[in-house]
Amino acid sequence: MPSYTPLNTSVREMREEDRPRERLARLGAEALRDAELIAVLIRTGTRSEGAVALAERLLKHFGDLRGLARASVEELQEVKGVGKVKAVEVKAALELGKRLAVLKRDDRPRIRSSADVAELLMVQFKENEVEKFKALLLDTKNNVVKIIDISQGGLDGTPAAPRDVFRQAVREGVANVIVAHNHPSGDPEPSRADIELTRRLKDAAALIGIDLLDHVVFGDGRYVSLKERGMM
Repeated sequence: MPSYTPLNTSVREMREEDRPRERLARLGAEALRDAELIAVLIRTGTRSEGAVALAERLLKHFGDLRGLARASVEELQEVKGVGKVKAVEVKAALELGKRLAVLKRDDRPRIRSSADVAELLMVQFKENEVEKFKALLLDTKNNVVKIIDISQGGLDGTPAAPRDVFRQAVREGVANVIVAHNHPSGDPEPSRADIELTRRLKDAAALIGIDLLDHVVFGDGRYVSLKERGMM
């Protein structure tokens, strides 16, 4: 059984087999706690605490790993002991993780249901503290041609006008479109405005020969398909 290592112990003071880098190499990344993985990135702590303790403090400051991922480089640097280099390295690693989470082997994933939309977009919407509106542009086989950002800041403040949604769709010559947005409140239940907007978008799509297949609303780890609810 490995001996207990105080969090404020520096990496150099740890037994070699207890150091995060060595444990990762020996046991795999899955065996390390979030703080230990972050400690591998930042490498050093401060004069008064080790890298693992600094990583624990970072996580506590931002609430959890998701809060840390939302933080900007400038916000990371507000934490004592985190300079620009450490902040940039942490931000780059977390961004790679986010991109990997939505990456598929097939560069053009196929959408068969709202579950496929959720798999593709859930992580992207998960980190947003403001409302964002996106569109999936699909070919005739419902393969994703492109994901585009339509607006940000809320449906009332930055309306997802049909021209904004379909301009790029017409340019790309796609056959089908799926729209999606998030509710920062965490509740994905479609509002009256969501339903009305969906009807407007569906009517506009029909006029230009494009099928609006669905409108998916995301909350905190949940989503609602307006098509499956019979709302479009």
